[in-house]
Amino acid sequence: MSRRIALSVAAGVVVLGGAGAFAFAYAGDQTPTLAHSTARYTAPDSGRDGSLTFTTEVTASSGVKSLKILPWPANSSFAKMGLTEKDMASAESATCKSAGDDTVRCTYTTKVSGAEAASSPHGSWHVAVLATAKDGRTTLDTKAADFEVN
Repeated sequence: MSRRIALSVAAGVVVLGGAGAFAFAYAGDQTPTLAHSTARYTAPDSGRDGSLTFTTEVTASSGVKSLKILPWPANSSFAKMGLTEKDMASAESATCKSAGDDTVRCTYTTKVSGAEAASSPHGSWHVAVLATAKDGRTTLDTKAADFEVN
């Protein structure tokens, strides 16, 4: 092999190796991801409270710090203006438990009284979630799951 070809091959290996190391390092610093999100609404009935339960799995390479939940009616002002992380600041938190290496399974449950159900808008609702990783990265999903209030 000539010296020129050997130098070209060596330079190529260095460039590809550096690109691979960058890609590997970058992959470790991803924003949180959500999977398997579901919402289940049970209306109050015969004097018993109903409930709303939301579950999801969150994966973050640095670990999950928190998950905020905000149910909202599809015909609200959020549908026109859009939700922001600022809107989620006072949202309620889900309870999260380890489900693997960098993954947690989070659950949020709240009771719904008959009076609350009667005064709430009927129709389609969405669940917005704000996932925050331990490294400070965030993911906002304004329509992580849907449910119906009749």
